Amino acid sequence: MTQAAAARAEAPAAAGGGWLLPLLVLLSGMFMSVLDTSIVNVAIPEMQSVFGVTADDIEWIATSYTLVLGVIVPISSWLSNRVGQTRLYIAALVAFAAGSALCGIAWDLESMIAFRVLQAIPGGVLPVVTLSMLYQIVPKEKIGSAMGIYGLGVVVAPAVGPTLGGYLVEYVDWRLIFFINVPVGVLGAIAAVFLLPPFPSRPAGRFDLLGFLTIAVGLSSLLLALSEGQSWGWTAYPTVILIFLGVVCLALFVVIETAVDNPLLDVRVFLVWTYTNSLLLIAVLSVGLFATLFYIPVYLQSARGLGAFEAGLLLMPQAFVMAVLMPIAGQLYDRVGARIPAVAGLLIMTLAGYLMQNLTPVTSQGEIVGLLCLRALGTGLCMMPIMTNGISAVPPAIVGSASAFNNVVQRVSSALGLAALTAFMTIQQAQLGADRAALVNPAVLPAIGQGQAGQVLGTYAVYQQTNVQVYVTALDDVMFLTTLMTGAAVVLALFLRKPSRAAAGGGPAMVD
Repeated sequence: MTQAAAARAEAPAAAGGGWLLPLLVLLSGMFMSVLDTSIVNVAIPEMQSVFGVTADDIEWIATSYTLVLGVIVPISSWLSNRVGQTRLYIAALVAFAAGSALCGIAWDLESMIAFRVLQAIPGGVLPVVTLSMLYQIVPKEKIGSAMGIYGLGVVVAPAVGPTLGGYLVEYVDWRLIFFINVPVGVLGAIAAVFLLPPFPSRPAGRFDLLGFLTIAVGLSSLLLALSEGQSWGWTAYPTVILIFLGVVCLALFVVIETAVDNPLLDVRVFLVWTYTNSLLLIAVLSVGLFATLFYIPVYLQSARGLGAFEAGLLLMPQAFVMAVLMPIAGQLYDRVGARIPAVAGLLIMTLAGYLMQNLTPVTSQGEIVGLLCLRALGTGLCMMPIMTNGISAVPPAIVGSASAFNNVVQRVSSALGLAALTAFMTIQQAQLGADRAALVNPAVLPAIGQGQAGQVLGTYAVYQQTNVQVYVTALDDVMFLTTLMTGAAVVLALFLRKPSRAAAGGGPAMVD
């Protein structure tokens, strides 16, 4: 039996017993792994203090996790066939809980990095196998609704992370950001044993070692260059060499995958324009989402003087908006397809981005929350219809590859986008800072106190005020760039078409 036939044979059996409970089980594991990518960032300053290391050293806690994800995600599809999706999901869930427990007891930076590497291995598997199983568990006519629920993990988890992490770090103990995964993972694994259909293993073929090495080196090189480029310098030899090596290895990967009998990932998915178009749109959405989740908390803390938990609380309403909109958007997809919710959502995001480029150091908190919720409204409306439309266009036999590429694009595009936006923002801050410094006349600085001490304090006050203003102005420029990106994405969204029944059932995918 071919892989395509096996996938078609399994799907009705899995769907026949009811799909909502199995989907919720899958969602719990995937939500946990995605949440971990944002919740840990809040605890980085606390861990730096506890371990007594430099800012450059502590960044490896996040960098090591990202690098391992880049290596593991591409082999998740092969592992699913080799081990069986259900067994792999349960094993990954237990392993992620165990890795989280180890991170919670880490005693120094080296042990934390080692345990984060162990945690990232199942963390890279979970989102891929979850999405692949979803498309076999859920009936075709309900896939939009199911993806709307699935989107709670993809989009809401990163938004909730800063709030939950901020509370645990500020009021309880930073180690709980890891220990909290243990009971969730154990309970999720127990539920998976009883509620998930037993998808058997399939013929996986010989492991594509050359393909694995090229994509692993390519993605790791690019992610490392993007993570460290800001500190190394974007024109420094290590950064340039890593980017060049990454591009060459990824090009070799495509050549190898088109030549071998059992490719690690089937690059034929990119021949389906509906799927490729969805990846381009997902890349834009990922950049915008993670840029907002990264820069707005920094703005609230640096320019507004809020604490980590207070800043996180202001991000919570947008998470609630997305949580409400995701299932509704899924139902819309089932009824009208992806184009209408995608275009409407991107237009709303473009409007929100346009308004957010006017942030100032004194913008009211209510206005900030309102703008974030408006942007979340657009994101919640368009994210899942776009993703669902793309993967639904791919024949069932290569849904695993499509799922893996989906996760790779989300992670790499968000990392690449943040790196590019941060580099742009740094350049803007340097230029604006130099321009404003040239306008400051020490002779007219406000004197606080008497004599030289008063002038020093006055100079410091102006310096602080100028830095805040420069940062906010540069942030507005970043918001303008993201607005241009979402505006351009509207054009791509106009070309979305709902996949034909032949494509969804395993026949030739519709290319439009």
